[in-house]
Amino acid sequence: KKLCVKAAKEHSIPQDLNKVLENKVMETVLDLSYVKLSVVEMTCSGDADSEGIVSKSVSSHSDLIPGVYEGGLKIWECTFDLMDYFSEAEIEFTNKTVLDLGCGAGLLGIVALQGEAASVHFQDYNSTVIDEITLPNVVANCISEGRRMGSGKDRRASKPPSKRPRKAEGSPDMLNRCRFFSGEWSQVSQLLSNSNNPCLKYDIIVTSETIYNPDYYSALHDTLAQLLDRNGHVYLASKVHYFGVGGGIYLFEKFIEDKNVFRTSMVKTIDQGLQRCIMEIAFK
Repeated sequence: KKLCVKAAKEHSIPQDLNKVLENKVMETVLDLSYVKLSVVEMTCSGDADSEGIVSKSVSSHSDLIPGVYEGGLKIWECTFDLMDYFSEAEIEFTNKTVLDLGCGAGLLGIVALQGEAASVHFQDYNSTVIDEITLPNVVANCISEGRRMGSGKDRRASKPPSKRPRKAEGSPDMLNRCRFFSGEWSQVSQLLSNSNNPCLKYDIIVTSETIYNPDYYSALHDTLAQLLDRNGHVYLASKVHYFGVGGGIYLFEKFIEDKNVFRTSMVKTIDQGLQRCIMEIAFK
């Protein structure tokens, strides 16, 4: 199948961080701030949504429009599975280079950032998602009075921050460790490899609910092979099966096996509701 190839671009962080949070209403989950989606749907139009994905998603009542919109406006449940796993397995982000691939709200990358990662890069298919959701979420969490994440238990018990709009002051150190990219995986991979400031390979790549469509497996596999450090690890969270789209964890595991580049291990299975898994991937 001929897939739509969306060109990659890097998104700059605006000087005036207040602009990023303008018209945004923030909610909290597990002590992290994130943009309230229903408000984005009401306020995001025209130039702010040059791709038209907000109106298309709303009018078609669809979370996925292949090649047009790839689900980044919504926080999917496997994101929380992976956050819990980081906490349980005590995954160490300190001084690591991290890529949040198919980041959507960017919560996984924000957890890595708060875990003292040396740098965190965020990628989503849609530029609107990066500008209207990922970037505001990262900014909001970077300026929230330097709060640090504790363990999962601490996070759940902590008080939600006040609802008053935050004033962004200066460009906090955490933001200086971030870069933001949109576009299709193979294009982003090419952009990163060709840039004057080539990124080192990533020590850790995190990705959640990105293997729903088997048509994308080849691009995803090649991107991981190109961008992961020789000793790096990928943490991938997924449902066992995506009804209606055809992808799922065992299908992707088989795909990886056939390529014979990586080894995989299922590090966690979650049985409530639709069965979900967390897979760790590393070079053979």
